[in-house]
Amino acid sequence: MAFIKKDNQHFYNPIRKAILNHGMIEPGDKVAIGMSGGKDSTSLLYFLDRIRREKRLGFDFDIVPISLDMAMGMDISPMEKFVEELGYQLEVVPTNIATIVFDIREEKSPCALCANLRRGILNKAAKDLGCNKLALGHHLDDAIETYFMNFLFHGKMASFEPRTYLSRADITMIRPLLYLEEKEIIRLVNREELPIIFNPCPVDKKTKREEVKRFVSRISETYPDVRQKFVKGMEQGTANDFWTPFMVEQDN
Repeated sequence: MAFIKKDNQHFYNPIRKAILNHGMIEPGDKVAIGMSGGKDSTSLLYFLDRIRREKRLGFDFDIVPISLDMAMGMDISPMEKFVEELGYQLEVVPTNIATIVFDIREEKSPCALCANLRRGILNKAAKDLGCNKLALGHHLDDAIETYFMNFLFHGKMASFEPRTYLSRADITMIRPLLYLEEKEIIRLVNREELPIIFNPCPVDKKTKREEVKRFVSRISETYPDVRQKFVKGMEQGTANDFWTPFMVEQDN
């Protein structure tokens, strides 16, 4: 696995900054990594492994890669080999998510249910393996797309948090790739020829998120720094910047 001088600028410095700015990883943490086989989670393992081995955070932490078997017939052997080459063992958790979503419930818009089921099972698996943190591969493009999805479909001006403590699961969800643009991840995956598993989900690339992704891409053609401005706005904005309704007490 090659290391190029500008890798610090493009990858490791933004990841380290995101982790430290938001207290994502602390000394002695046992961090589960949710491995879907896609480019984002595979890159996340690649980056966190190097950061851990080279002690780029200044302290030690452990990594536990976890993958959910979605019962879709995916061949995960390339991912297992990649994980083993880095010195880890991939923990594979069997599920019947695909059966529930597509056969039993016959969901026409299955993404929300699928995501909720995956989160619940992944949280429990991470906790059962002794992890106190669960790292997901969400990047900067995911964050801004989530913001616009909330705004356009729910009238809510919010995205996901960099770090979230889940009290019911007693685990903290973190997103170390938060400052990385998707194009940088794609560049790294292509350069290092990281293994990517084909997603057999029948609604893959056919969701509202894909529509919003294209919307953000069009905005960025006119305003190339929209993603970085988004980060600045999310981290510097306050509740005082939003409209607060003036409540008038009505006469009985």
